[in-house]
Amino acid sequence: MAQPTYEWRPPERDWREQDLYELPEDGNRYEIIDGSLHVTPPAGPYHHELADDIRMALRQSAPADWRVIREIGVRVPAGNLIPDVTVLRPGAPRDRMWADPSDVALVVEVESPNSRRHDRLTKPALYAESGIPAYWRVERSDFGPVVYRYTLVKGVHYNLLGTVGPDEPVPVDEPWPMRLDPRDWPR
Repeated sequence: MAQPTYEWRPPERDWREQDLYELPEDGNRYEIIDGSLHVTPPAGPYHHELADDIRMALRQSAPADWRVIREIGVRVPAGNLIPDVTVLRPGAPRDRMWADPSDVALVVEVESPNSRRHDRLTKPALYAESGIPAYWRVERSDFGPVVYRYTLVKGVHYNLLGTVGPDEPVPVDEPWPMRLDPRDWPR
């Protein structure tokens, strides 16, 4: 196995947000969960193109002062996560690398083979624990992307609101009323 080209030592304690600033900018996604560092390799072109299309769909329908951002960090009680797309409420600070969950209205995870369990199990539980009201998980199917839309219930867990398939526009209410149209998204 190849060794890193930079010298670093893991902290002698649980990982903290500040430790993330010392890691290389090498395309990997570095997240902290329960004090442990989780590293996900860079996603492929399909993943990025799909996340960009979802971000654009949200941005084009966003009310004034709402922000839709790719790969901004979100602080959660157990650490730091990086969703593929994050919708920030009006008034959320613009100069922060890590958003407070109270400023987040929706997080979107585009599932990849190397992040499947993380996107289906770990991250939704932490987003729910943080009080983020809406979560979308996007899967690739033989017919095109499918969006699984979830809403927070009693601040504890997410319930499935419904799915948006690849073939027709669907009205959704989170994070604001809009028509979500995946027909032009990559297949």
